[in-house]
Amino acid sequence: MDRTNISEFKLIGLKLNKKTTNEGGQSSIDCGNLWQKFETENIVEIIPNKLGEEIYSVYFDYEGDDTRLFSYFIGCKVAIDTETTPKGMDSLLIPSENYFKVTAKGKMTGCISDAWKRIWSSGINRTYKYDFEVYDERSKDWSNAEVDIFVSCNK
Repeated sequence: MDRTNISEFKLIGLKLNKKTTNEGGQSSIDCGNLWQKFETENIVEIIPNKLGEEIYSVYFDYEGDDTRLFSYFIGCKVAIDTETTPKGMDSLLIPSENYFKVTAKGKMTGCISDAWKRIWSSGINRTYKYDFEVYDERSKDWSNAEVDIFVSCNK
């Protein structure tokens, strides 16, 4: 795990219409359904002013730690000054923050779940502000994927 500071950035995409929880596997269902909508409606292709093809999934607005309710968002990075958000989409501003970077490697989606289990038991001094995963070219091969996970933390 590497510690890094990431400057503020903006995303446009889809926000889960309710908060979810890790309890009983509910977040896997809710987040999976949002991913399905994102993919089937080809949202990545209609986001204006994208700065790249990477897809970000963000966990935020926590009501405590990872055992409590949180919000979820999937989108692509856009210029900070982008003012137009297409109808049916949302925008999300990720503030400048300190992060631990963890790289999930292996077969999707199990490698993501395994990485989060390592994070939950790691003792990282998490702030539960904005945590996110970055899906880039390395995540395309689901049998041997790599996904970077950034976990907000204290200095």
